Amino acid sequence: MLLKLLRPKTTVSAHCDLPCGVYDPAQARIEAESVKAIAEKYAANEDPEFRARAILIKEQRSELVKHHLWVLWTDYFKPPHFEKYPQLHQLFNEATKLAGAAGTKGSMDVKVADELLGKISEIDTIFWETKKG
Repeated sequence: MLLKLLRPKTTVSAHCDLPCGVYDPAQARIEAESVKAIAEKYAANEDPEFRARAILIKEQRSELVKHHLWVLWTDYFKPPHFEKYPQLHQLFNEATKLAGAAGTKGSMDVKVADELLGKISEIDTIFWETKKG
């Protein structure tokens, strides 16, 4: 009976252990810049061990890009933002796909990394516009 009374009634989650309210697309951009730099270094290096490490690290960084984008998409942006910027859902969808298996996570193509950076730049512009008002 006592355990039933003490058991939490609501489960919550946040991008960290304490919802801090600190959000910034720069986190996703920095990881995406790393992905692009790794792809460039991969193309310039023939060493198989280096290339294997580069692929692993690039995949990890791509996953971090997706994580940071999802946090913004699901935790920062609210219905009024999506009403004012109706392209926002599509933009996040395209950006996370560009960071995923069909994008930078599964490719060493620098052009794909550039596309990802372009989407993050669009998100960044909207993000900072929402901070003004």
